[in-house]
Parts: sequence; structure tokens; C-alpha cells
Amino acid sequence: MNKHKQTILITGGAGFIGANFITYFVKKYPNYHLLNLDLLTYAGSQDNLAEVEHLPNYQFFHGDIADEQLVHDIFSDYPITGVIHFAAESHVDRSIQSAKSFVTTNVLGTFTLLNAAKDAWQNQGTLFENRFHQISTDEVYGALGEKGQFTEETPYDPRNPYSASKAGANMLVKSFGYTHGMNIIISSSSNNYGPMQHHEKLIPTIISNALACRPIPLYGDGQNVRDWLHVKDHCRALDNIYHHGKTLNTYNVGGGNEKANIDVAVAICEILDQLRPTVRKNANLSSFKELITFTEDRLGHDRRYAIDDTKLRQEMGWKPKIHLDTGLKETIEWYVEKWDRITL
Repeated sequence: MNKHKQTILITGGAGFIGANFITYFVKKYPNYHLLNLDLLTYAGSQDNLAEVEHLPNYQFFHGDIADEQLVHDIFSDYPITGVIHFAAESHVDRSIQSAKSFVTTNVLGTFTLLNAAKDAWQNQGTLFENRFHQISTDEVYGALGEKGQFTEETPYDPRNPYSASKAGANMLVKSFGYTHGMNIIISSSSNNYGPMQHHEKLIPTIISNALACRPIPLYGDGQNVRDWLHVKDHCRALDNIYHHGKTLNTYNVGGGNEKANIDVAVAICEILDQLRPTVRKNANLSSFKELITFTEDRLGHDRRYAIDDTKLRQEMGWKPKIHLDTGLKETIEWYVEKWDRITL
């Protein structure tokens, strides 16, 4: 990929991973022009991009990726050389309650982007050169037992509407690669954590509920296992994959930090015990761990995810740099500071 002159459309760049990625990417590649298309749903905020919104190589568009006219106009008005597609409805609980928006955004929205990119790049004669990078999730693979890891060859076996919609989107991306010869690539990561994540996700929920001295809810017995990947490590991986990944390939991105949800909750509470002892004592708690409660398990709750990212490590020399202990403490400190600003 040409690192000197690119105009890249990034979708969903006001969300958690997208905003972290744009902040990283726009500074690393000042010659790139980044266009951020985001609908600004409940999970996205331009506040996440305050650090870069003034930069001359960054531009924001408010809109829906499923809006054919809008997407067509962006491709007509700008010499887009690549797409990095983050935009998605992503919360499993919400997909169980109402799946339609997940199908609309994740499947129809992805199709709309693919079709607009194909048409524009065919007209420019750059279909085989320009890259379409689909950001996906390990949840498309289904669930694991106590042993084993997902590889890039693991068959898709989604268990909830969210993961099914992402699997469908991935298959569409692959089909445009095979049918039309588009330069597509897919990356599937394990659970991300870090600054700017929406409060409905597990780690922010644990932190905010503890600071408010409210019950900390964990589904089932709390033994569901996830592999945790710091968002900054993920951003570095995506940089490598976008620039160096092989066309029509999938790359898994893992953090190498498998933890049961209960262990994550306990670790967060122990850190908060040290950071905010006054809050704990005022609530007559010897530890925030006393707030941990177990609730009825979620429908279709996958027991364990684990990623084998050997392919990425061997081909590109990438590996995660941030250990969960360090990353979790830094993440908690970020949320505590934000909490203090809100409550003071």
C-alpha cells in the first residue's frame, strides 16, 4: 500500500475503537487525508475526537453508512483510495432485544459501502489496488470449550444476532473480493478494552457501578472467558494489516490475556480499592468486591473465546505490548478521572 498519498474513508470513527484508531492513524500518517463517516448513535461521540478534529488531514461527515446517496456522493466528491470499516451495531444484549438495526447497519450498511467502492474504483481503474478493510470480531466463530483457539480457518458459527450480522457482513466482503476482484481484507479481534469505551460494555460497567456503589452485575456464574486486547495494541495491528495484509485474507488479532469475567471484575475492584478508598469506606464496604452480583445468564451466551493470532505475528512481526495488568490499571485511572470530572 502507498504510504505517501491516500484518502481513506473510515466509518464509525467516533466510536470506541474507531476514535482510538483515528487518533493514532492521523498522527502517524500526516500525508493521509482521513474522512470519518459516523451516524453518532448512542455509542459514538465527537468528544472522542477532540484531540484531532482541528487537524487539516481530518474531516468528519455525519451520516449513515446505509444511506446509498450519501455514500455515493462521498465517493464521487473525494479520491478515496481505501476504506477502513469500523461502523457497526455491536452490543450483544441490544441485538437480542431488537435485531433489525444490526441487520440494517452491519449487513445492508456494509453492502452499501462495498457497492459504492466497487463502482467508484472500477470507473477509476483502481479496483485491484485500493483496499477495503473490514473490521470484524472473534464472535463470528461461535464458542469454544475449555481448550483450543479460533484460527482464521475456523468455520463461522455465530450464536446471537450481533455475531450473525457480522458474519453475514464478512461473507459479503469476501464475495466482492472473489466476484469482482476487489482488494478486500478482514481482521477479527478479541475483546477490546481501553479509554473511551461505551459504559454498556463489561469493563466500563464494572468501573462505573463500583464508583457509584451499585451492584456489579455478572451473567451466570461469571466464568465466561474472554481474551482481552488493549485498543492501542489493536490499532497497531490494524495499521499493519491495512498496509501489509494479503488480499482476500483474514487476520486474527488477540491480546493473549484470557480471563474469566469474574476474575476481571475482582481485579478491577482490587485496583479501585486502592484508588478510591474513601468512596469504598463511605459506603461501608471493606472492598468493592462486595458489590459483585450474579444475574440470570444471557441468551446465547458463548462460554469461551480465544484467538490464535500466529498468522499475524509471523507475517508482520506484530505482538501485543500492553499486558492486561498494566492496561487495566491505566484504563481504570482514565475512567476514574472522567468520573471525578462528572461528579465534582
